[in-house]
Amino acid sequence: MCVACFSRRGLLGGLGALALAGCSQNAETGRQQLVLVSDNQLKQMADAAWAELTAKTRLVSDPAARARLDRIGRPLAEAAGRPDLDWEFVVFDAPELNAFVLPNGKVGFTRAMLAFASDDDELGSVLGHEVGHIIARHSAERVSQELAVNAGVGIAQALLSGEGGENAGWVGAALGLGAIYGVILPYSRSHELEADRVGVELMRQTGLDPQGAVRFWTRMIARQAREPQPLEALSTHPADDRRLAALQAAVGGA
Repeated sequence: MCVACFSRRGLLGGLGALALAGCSQNAETGRQQLVLVSDNQLKQMADAAWAELTAKTRLVSDPAARARLDRIGRPLAEAAGRPDLDWEFVVFDAPELNAFVLPNGKVGFTRAMLAFASDDDELGSVLGHEVGHIIARHSAERVSQELAVNAGVGIAQALLSGEGGENAGWVGAALGLGAIYGVILPYSRSHELEADRVGVELMRQTGLDPQGAVRFWTRMIARQAREPQPLEALSTHPADDRRLAALQAAVGGA
């Protein structure tokens, strides 16, 4: 057995063992996930990101805006069953339609998104979606996927460097690009659909009308239709028609 063969098997075996060790089943979604980072590690990263964001981005000073988010979001957060997180709901003074959640329980809305949600049920659908990302542990999964992709590309380059190594850099770049479009983005699209489904269930648990989610996304899609949209294969979000159909199925499947 040559040294190169031994190294190749060792590298591949190590990557396989890492992937197997990181696989676990999410009790809420029933799906197997690759999770290579702990909740504490994610929280530390999120705390740093949140501190930087809130220091650089202007917040809406109107206390009624934040109170509206908190009033609707707090029951959804409690239904998530993550009392270990310090949930916080903040409105950023930005004109873009956007909302997000960090794995430490910090939820951000732009003033434009808050204004676009016409009633509590529509607002609750967006908040439920963001909290759904937490329940489904999407942040942990995305970070783990990127770690695994980086490790896999590095191993491939190391293996190729001993056999026609002049092409290792090019092949590594191609593998990295393939991983982004073949793994990371599709998982991101599936995460969005999964967060929609979990969000609908959270709405039911907290007494909100899930039809608000359908109304919200119908209006959002109509608004977005006036702007050019990327191909679904090149986007982190599912195509609008597919997303709306999946959401309608989730709302009607109670």
